[in-house]
Amino acid sequence: MSEESYEIATAAFEDRGIDLTTFEKDLTLEDWTKIVHFPWFPPPIEVISPVHTIGKGRTNLTLGAPDILQTDAATPYASYSYRATPAGGPFVSVHFQPSAYGITTTGTYVIGFLLEAANPVTLNAGGYAGGGTLTGTGPKTLVGKRALSVVLNNVPANAQVNAFFQQTSSGGPWTWYSTSIEYPPLVIVI
Repeated sequence: MSEESYEIATAAFEDRGIDLTTFEKDLTLEDWTKIVHFPWFPPPIEVISPVHTIGKGRTNLTLGAPDILQTDAATPYASYSYRATPAGGPFVSVHFQPSAYGITTTGTYVIGFLLEAANPVTLNAGGYAGGGTLTGTGPKTLVGKRALSVVLNNVPANAQVNAFFQQTSSGGPWTWYSTSIEYPPLVIVI
């Protein structure tokens, strides 16, 4: 994501009085330093948000509630039917194509979702790692402002992968603000 695109995306949140730095991450610096020394966090590969819904290649956003808004179709569309929720419950899903960003080797990616809920709500984290493996999946309780993550390990560069959060049972409302696709921190062990 270019610096200009990042500035446009974050400006939209700042105009609404939302400070993206106030979201509590589920993977803290302390978590990383327990197993590594001197972590360096490179900038995100891409940030998908309501004002930046499509990245490079097949990197895109899918929202389901009550149906699906599909942003990567040749002609983007919204599909509606009369039902209380989409099959399985409302969700946010981000798809990622590493090769579209010039990545040519197998890699590990942290897909971080900035979410908020005034009252506790349980969301199911999942995804597809394209022949790799997933970490951080399963039910997670969201309350307050949180950055919840799904890690995609050993993803082939030519894979089309995704990560999602879905509300699968009743509970309060929740809000999705953005999703960052990042490398894990660079670790220098002495």
